[in-house]
Amino acid sequence: MTQQLEQASHIAGVLTEALPYIQRFTGKTIVVKFGGNAMVHEALQASFARDIVLMKLVGMNPVVVHGGGPQIGELLKRLNISSSFVDGMRVTDSDTMDVVEMVLGATVNKQIVNLINQAGGRAIGVTGKDGQLIRATKLKVASNSPEVTASEIIDIGHVGEVKSIDRSVIDMLTQGDFIPVIAPIGVGADGESYNINADLVAGKIAEVMQAEKLMLLTNVGGLQDKDGQVLTGLTTTRVDELIKDGTIYGGMLPKIACALDAVASGVRSAHIVDGRVAHSVLLEILTDAGCGTLITNQ
Repeated sequence: MTQQLEQASHIAGVLTEALPYIQRFTGKTIVVKFGGNAMVHEALQASFARDIVLMKLVGMNPVVVHGGGPQIGELLKRLNISSSFVDGMRVTDSDTMDVVEMVLGATVNKQIVNLINQAGGRAIGVTGKDGQLIRATKLKVASNSPEVTASEIIDIGHVGEVKSIDRSVIDMLTQGDFIPVIAPIGVGADGESYNINADLVAGKIAEVMQAEKLMLLTNVGGLQDKDGQVLTGLTTTRVDELIKDGTIYGGMLPKIACALDAVASGVRSAHIVDGRVAHSVLLEILTDAGCGTLITNQ
């Protein structure tokens, strides 16, 4: 009986701690990029879906953007389609783009929609091609080669960058009390499909929606200092200093650039969240401790 009372008291304490956060974020848009470990481990998938449903239930407007790189790579391998990367971006020819659309727009997108719906939510999956939600342009990468005196422009196929976001598509879904689940496939002026980095899509959607928060789920605990300690409560100025002194480097730089662009464009805060932790989204939004790195423009 005493143990049950202690557990009940703990739950009451958690709810009390969450209350001011719920009050603050009711009616606010929160864009969550879903990827990494959270996408491939069943327990983490289930906890993520429940987090999103609870956010909607208490009055927030979650918008989910997802990746699917490992799933794309797996299907390409099964189909014996070779795959290469330039600066971390998959070179995407026509055959590869067909696989990208199949995996992101169908398999992965519908899995996430189903997870949220099974948890009691009302999710609808779309790609950036639906309603021309994501207008895209072709991305070309400049590479410095020792054989040439100037940068060489490399064509990496159907890889795009966001030209514009039509927020009316998202507004229609959120105002209808649905949870949008968006695959990062854009459409060009010529009708061509483009594979776009999911972090970048999430950031641009957060900017256009003037979201309260942009949350990027990752496979690490957040931004770490040189001693491996997670940093949080960072300003954009402090982040720039950490980039200059080499604390932030490598694969984390594109995520940080995305977060900085978002807060510079009106998003209230950006979060680098540890997707390996169950209920990491709720922990970051509704608790004092959090579960990652918070970046603001203050």
